[in-house]
Amino acid sequence: MSVLYESWKDQEKIMNKRIIRFLAIGLSSLALVACGSTPTEDPGTGGDAVVEDRDIGATYEGGLDGSESTGSALDDNPLLSTRTIYFDFDRDDIKPEYREILEAHARYLYDNNNTKITLAGHCDERGTREYNLALGERRANAVSRLMTMFGAGDSQLDTISYGEEQPVDMGHHESAWSQNRRVEIIYP
Repeated sequence: MSVLYESWKDQEKIMNKRIIRFLAIGLSSLALVACGSTPTEDPGTGGDAVVEDRDIGATYEGGLDGSESTGSALDDNPLLSTRTIYFDFDRDDIKPEYREILEAHARYLYDNNNTKITLAGHCDERGTREYNLALGERRANAVSRLMTMFGAGDSQLDTISYGEEQPVDMGHHESAWSQNRRVEIIYP
């Protein structure tokens, strides 16, 4: 009986070592994946963040703010001529007043299925660079999801985040910050 007990104890030790080794490898892999994927959020800093694309200026005419004229069909419709969606501090939820605008853009994309747009997320200067990149990306993705729900094709929407890197207003006060918390709808 004691031989069986000792054999069982040895097997238990071997299994425990295997489990510990498996967990160590799994947690190490998870840590590597987490570090390499998206920026981490730091909710304590509160701020506004994203994926950089240095070629966007060359790809899309009219600058990043979407203010240049892109065509009469877009410019004649007041809903389609609005190409900036603003957000509250440290938020990525879309305000109700922008839903009709996003629905109009989604309908335009549905009717013009060869058109692709870029949704550029931006934040104010508060918060770390990494946090702001992540927040800008969440904002652009929120706009993309809603436009997809309204009928735009997923392949028509590219998202990018600039975080705090491209402010519209360089001021250090709430009115400047509120102008910098945005997603820009950029047509080619």
